[in-house]
Amino acid sequence: MGDTNLDGLIETLHAIAAVKFGSFKLKSGQMSPIYIDLRVIVSYPKKMTEVADLMWQTVHGGESKFQHVCGVPYTALPIATCISVKQNIPMLIRRKEGKDYGTKKMVEGHFKVGDKCLIVEDIVTSGSSVLETVQTLNNEGIKVDQAIVLLDREQGGKSSLANHGITLHSVLTLTQVVKTLHRMGKIESSLVEQTEHFIKSNRHDITVPSSIKTSNTDNKKKVFAVCKSYRERSESCQHSLSKKLYSIMETKSTNLALSVDLTKSNDILQIVDTVGPFVCIVKTHVDIVEDFSQSFVNHLSDLAKKHNFILFEDRKFADIGNTVNCQYNNGIFKISSWADIVNVHPVPGEGVIAGIKQTGLSLGRGCLLVAEMSSKGNLATGDYTKAAVKMAENHKDFVIGFICQSRLTDDPNFIHMTPGVKLSSGDDALGQQYSTPEDAVINKGADVIIVGRGIIQATDPVSTAKQYQQAGYNAYLQTLK
Repeated sequence: MGDTNLDGLIETLHAIAAVKFGSFKLKSGQMSPIYIDLRVIVSYPKKMTEVADLMWQTVHGGESKFQHVCGVPYTALPIATCISVKQNIPMLIRRKEGKDYGTKKMVEGHFKVGDKCLIVEDIVTSGSSVLETVQTLNNEGIKVDQAIVLLDREQGGKSSLANHGITLHSVLTLTQVVKTLHRMGKIESSLVEQTEHFIKSNRHDITVPSSIKTSNTDNKKKVFAVCKSYRERSESCQHSLSKKLYSIMETKSTNLALSVDLTKSNDILQIVDTVGPFVCIVKTHVDIVEDFSQSFVNHLSDLAKKHNFILFEDRKFADIGNTVNCQYNNGIFKISSWADIVNVHPVPGEGVIAGIKQTGLSLGRGCLLVAEMSSKGNLATGDYTKAAVKMAENHKDFVIGFICQSRLTDDPNFIHMTPGVKLSSGDDALGQQYSTPEDAVINKGADVIIVGRGIIQATDPVSTAKQYQQAGYNAYLQTLK
């Protein structure tokens, strides 16, 4: 593609007010000297077709690489449609919200598991909108490793996507736009300087490991950032339970949590006693224990002291505040009396946190929010996940992290725990999707990997637990300088 074509495109975008200069408040709350509104392109069909052609050319012969294209809803849908029609490539539509009737699909269109899809977006800042679409497609078994955007604002989106194994192609960059308009005499040099200063001051490159592995290749890509050690994280976070957990992880050289989903108390206690030296957390589902008793809880607590690990009851509270408060404190389980950590679904709103917090805060307990899930077709994506992060930020004195499939925030107060981890990736007959320890820690940013059947169903659970401990900890070491 020639510079003349790009110059003409930039001039047109300025002429139709898709590029504006002044003082604008962005969605993030930042004040920007430039505002990009590419939605106006839909009123110029010929120009929209030209944009689609330029974007397709930028991917360099993409017709041999992809079975589908998918536009990020909603602004990029018209552009994706133009690419689909012009290049004769089937299009997929990702819904932002699932239907509560009919097929309840999140992805519309015909596809096969393993198909590759090109993501189409109009503008990228942080890359979060692209990642939401990628996650939805991944949940359906569709592979994504490339995205094309008309304009990259150069504020960290490209590196964030690279952290998730996705190469971002862009037709234009924000710097290119302002410098071209200045060369054409459309804007003063002061606007170029203001824009360049804004880009430099608001570049949010996400902290990512020194090597990542994409879902479609075993070749590692180099990226530029590093993570903090467990000791440094312990010093940065505020909650005493988080500090204790990071201290355990540092002392025992492990980021492994054992999910001990067995139905007999003696079986649970036996495997916890043998595997306890290799884990930082033991996660239970006490409502499946057929012979539950207070004696069982006492023995479990003794093992936690003996082997120095945290107890996490995976109750997933999901009701109004008063109800969850009763469930947490009462009944035969009396969870608040022994579980260091519990988790909740954010779907009822902040009341579900307040109900647990009413008792748990004074006891020094902590809470995790289920912000993402590892099961195929789950609805914990997009705006739901964003709302979960916001709720956590509102309750930092009690919420210590997330159950998730990706790193949701760089705030040191929040620990990211990723379930669905096995030594080899894949899925099961009930829709559980597995990641390797390396993938979970290096690619997805997990602080803690949660392993269940991979250990408790192993012929030799102890040696298997050692394997997971070493794999998870070695992956963590790769994220350090």
